[in-house]
Amino acid sequence: QVQLVESGGGLVQAGGSLKLSCAASGRTFSSDPMGWFRQAPGKEREFVAASTWSGGRTYYADSVKGRFTISRDNAKNTVYLQMNSLKPEDTAVYYCAARISGVITGPGNIDYWGKGTLVTVSS
Repeated sequence: QVQLVESGGGLVQAGGSLKLSCAASGRTFSSDPMGWFRQAPGKEREFVAASTWSGGRTYYADSVKGRFTISRDNAKNTVYLQMNSLKPEDTAVYYCAARISGVITGPGNIDYWGKGTLVTVSS
């Protein structure tokens, strides 16, 4: 059974940093794209960042460019999201996502989801 388990969420003040981790089990994703999405209360789930299987290419939502960095360690079957200069509008549940091959283009083409980790940024 494939599982994606996020960790690292919490409460942080505006301007602070957090690093999220997502550990995959049940399947190796070293050849597949992985990414992060988030969902704020009352809003739809939105794309945050994605990485190709090698980590050689990364993609970011405009709202997080320059502040968030996605990385992965295929030996550990883990993907990370370093979040710096956090803003109150970054408050959301953050979900790890994986797709079997191809490219992550949005929440509609994801094969596996984690259960999410809550990030709260206070002003």
